[in-house]
Amino acid sequence: MTHIKRMPIRPSAAEIGALAEFSPATIHEAQGRRGALSSRIKPVDYRMKLCGPAFTVRCAPRDNIMLQLAINYAEPGDIIVVSAGEYEEAGSFGDVLANACLAKGIGGLVTDSGVRDTLQLRQLGFPVFSLSVCIKGTVKETLTATNDPVVVGGELIHPGDIIVGDADGLVVIRRDEAAEVARLSQAREQAEAGYIAAYKAGKSVIEVSQLESVLRAKGLIVEA
Repeated sequence: MTHIKRMPIRPSAAEIGALAEFSPATIHEAQGRRGALSSRIKPVDYRMKLCGPAFTVRCAPRDNIMLQLAINYAEPGDIIVVSAGEYEEAGSFGDVLANACLAKGIGGLVTDSGVRDTLQLRQLGFPVFSLSVCIKGTVKETLTATNDPVVVGGELIHPGDIIVGDADGLVVIRRDEAAEVARLSQAREQAEAGYIAAYKAGKSVIEVSQLESVLRAKGLIVEA
C-alpha cells in the first residue's frame, strides 16, 4: 500500500481564483444545489475563508499522524481535507500545526474531527473548519493514505476538487466542472443584483419572484 500519494491533477490558478469570488451558498445553488458539506462543520472564526484544491487524507479516529504527513507533503495553497470518521472527541489540530501550515503556505484545513487552541487559531488567522472543538489529545499510530477519495461532511471529495468555505459553511466543486460552475455562479450573482435593484425601485417580493401564478394555483386567500 502506498501511503503518500501526490494530488493527481491540480486545478489551475485561474479556476481557483474564479471560484474564490463567490460564496459557498452561491456556488451550491449555481451548481444545482450540489456539493454542500454538512452544516455541522464550521470555521473556528466567522471571518475565516478558504478556496483551493483538496489534499485529502484519511486518519484513524483520535490519531493525527497522517494529518502531520499531509501537512508535510501538501503544496502551497492546498486545502487539507481530513476524513477521520466524524470523531468529535479529539483535538487533532491546534496552534503548533497551524504554524507549520502557515510556514508552508497551505491554504486551510477541513476536518470531520475536532481541533483545539481556537483562540490562537483565530489570532493566527489560518482557516480551520472542524466538526468540533475538543481539548483531548491524540496518538500517532495508524498509517493510512493521502489523496484517495474521501467522504467528509456527507460529500464525496476527490483530490484536486476545489473546496470553498466561509462563515456559512463549505462546498465542493468537481475539478472538471470548475469553469462552468464559476460561470453559473456569476450569472446567479447578476440575477440577485437585479432582484435587489427591483426591491429598491419599489417592486414587491411577489412581483420580483414571479409568485402570482404559483400563489393563485395554490389558492392563496388574503384577508380583506
